[in-house]
Amino acid sequence: MGKLQLIATAPMGLEAVVARELNELGYETTVENGRVLFSGDYIDICRCNLWLRTSDRVLVKMGQFPAKTFDELFEGVKAINWEDWIPENGEFPVEGRSHKSQLTSVPACQGIVKKAIVEKLKLSYHTEWFPENGPRYVVEVILLNDIALITLDTTGPALHKRGYRRQATEAPLKETMAAALIQLSRWNGHRPLYDPCCGSGTILIEAAMIAWNIAPGLRRSFPSEHWPEIPQRLWEEAREEAFDAVRDDYPLQLTGTDIDPAAIEIAEAAAKSAGLSGEITFKHIAAAKARPEGEYGCIITNPPYGERISNDKEVEKLTRQFGEMMLYLPTWSFFAISPYKEFEQYYGRKADKRRKLYNGRIECQYYQYLGPLPPRN
Repeated sequence: MGKLQLIATAPMGLEAVVARELNELGYETTVENGRVLFSGDYIDICRCNLWLRTSDRVLVKMGQFPAKTFDELFEGVKAINWEDWIPENGEFPVEGRSHKSQLTSVPACQGIVKKAIVEKLKLSYHTEWFPENGPRYVVEVILLNDIALITLDTTGPALHKRGYRRQATEAPLKETMAAALIQLSRWNGHRPLYDPCCGSGTILIEAAMIAWNIAPGLRRSFPSEHWPEIPQRLWEEAREEAFDAVRDDYPLQLTGTDIDPAAIEIAEAAAKSAGLSGEITFKHIAAAKARPEGEYGCIITNPPYGERISNDKEVEKLTRQFGEMMLYLPTWSFFAISPYKEFEQYYGRKADKRRKLYNGRIECQYYQYLGPLPPRN
């Protein structure tokens, strides 16, 4: 088999961040809306599932073709070599989406794709019955402008499910978005980091994992680990590489505070589950009373909005407190994600940079106030 065509899916607005991650892992990329394309081998399925911090899933691109009719969809899917992937007892549910295409009925498209795969497997395994009690292969058909994209999902539960968070505060920030906010900031592991609205601690835990080069997928499993075509030794090699890459040989300066004592308990439990107990300081303090320590630090935060705060007056008050806090931190930088268009007005000045991001389905701006960089040693 030649090189596999792989896809790392990306939340809207984070395609360039996902592409940069893949470039740093050694892959050449092509960026499209919502996904980044690259090529690789079986080992690269293992490595990317373990290492990608801001992508949602790693998919195998099985085929892409015009499909204006059910016949075209059926024949296009049937032409794919499914027997190279799905064993006789493989479970292969079909998911689907359709946008701006003549085939608008997603359930009908799912049925056609399922039927086409079954017909192809019948020819290979010379059987009329497939028990589907073996490894799981989730197939997806995406129809866009009458072009069908057929993929296999190697990831299972999305990559933001790292495995360390057993509980969550109300409306938590996804781990993938938290990692993106850090990577889009100026912070590195040798600078102090403070989150005044830390909630379940996600930003700080992700920061620690980035600083110490801990692969985010180390504490979870993937359905493709059970696929017979990917040798188990490749997963073992990828995990061994990830363990060897950890560099936890310097102290971190990570602090999180929250007005909710229950949130602090959840954050401490998550840090312990991530193997970072004692590396992050969590305190039950209102943001207005907090005074982070150190020089040339960064504040990165997801301040309350929507379900997490009762009214806009509280948002205004909290944002003004951020602006006042930064007056006492002349060497620090401040980064916040918020959907409020009045954020800069409340904060007290225009952001040095803004970037449109989507926190779930909520359109936000990532407001970036850039302080001086630390002096070079």
